[in-house]
Amino acid sequence: MDRPGLQRLLADIAAGRVNTIVVYKIDRLTRSLADFAKIVEVLDARGVSFVSVTQQFNTTTSMGRLTLNVLLSFAQFERAVIGERIRDKIAGSKKKGMWMGGIPPLGYGVRDRKLVIVDSEETVRAIFRRYAELGSVRLLKDELEARGINSKSWTSASGRCIGGKPFSRGALYQVLQNRTYRGEIVHKGQPHPGEHPPIIDQPLWDAVHAQLASNRAERKSVTRACQPSLLTGMLLDGDGNRMTPSYAVKNGTRYRYYVSRPRITNNQTEQSAGPTRGSSRGVQFAAGAARGLRAKDTKVGCACLKVITMAGSPARPRIGPLCNGCWPTSRRVAHPR
Repeated sequence: MDRPGLQRLLADIAAGRVNTIVVYKIDRLTRSLADFAKIVEVLDARGVSFVSVTQQFNTTTSMGRLTLNVLLSFAQFERAVIGERIRDKIAGSKKKGMWMGGIPPLGYGVRDRKLVIVDSEETVRAIFRRYAELGSVRLLKDELEARGINSKSWTSASGRCIGGKPFSRGALYQVLQNRTYRGEIVHKGQPHPGEHPPIIDQPLWDAVHAQLASNRAERKSVTRACQPSLLTGMLLDGDGNRMTPSYAVKNGTRYRYYVSRPRITNNQTEQSAGPTRGSSRGVQFAAGAARGLRAKDTKVGCACLKVITMAGSPARPRIGPLCNGCWPTSRRVAHPR
């Protein structure tokens, strides 16, 4: 149904510019039984007839409709079989290390349906060497941009120029993890020895990926060490502004709370004296968020979550795991983590 030609045909039918559709075979219109049922509804609504030159059937009778459904079922089965054969052919060819088409990566070109090394191979080696020395994709990106080294550029079949722009961090990660540079072809995550020559040798590849793994482990450890604020992105103050998590440390204990974003951008000079009830909108957001939390997620003894504001500052909601019986009145209410 998403084919451009079919969509133009349906638009002409809706506009009343078509009386009869003539096809060589039914499967030339569609090979999907479900799609054909939708097309028939459109044809019946507009009074448009459907004719197949090589297949005789009459959709006005029950036997004719049965014949049409049988023909379409075989067409859909044929399409599924062709798809399976093509996928099997691609998988078998990639296991043999053959290049199965597409845009070749930086440093390679295509000749006689095979990957060959081109002049930009030195750029690829320089990217790998500099990352092994710098150990940071961000620093590598800045250096390549300063040196005027851009990504691969090519011209599409329609004549549009693509690429040739400074590397982004995501593009550099793809280059550093592309096993094609090791002379391999990857299919569904499984690498296979390729027919093309490698650009990166094994020692440099191992050094780069050891650095990538080290950086990935450091990021994970930092993320696990940081205790997330569970209600981030769920709370708004009385004016509809998003609330940002913050915290304070007292006697070695970290207290988490939430601050309205305008209060962060403006100079904060006022100090509040005691808590008062927050806006009803903030309470609704906190209550909805609290229902999504489990008692073990809050890591506090009381599972009750309330939004309160400091006196004289209606735009500064705070969140405290407190009930009416343990609500303090002489100090800031915070969310201990």
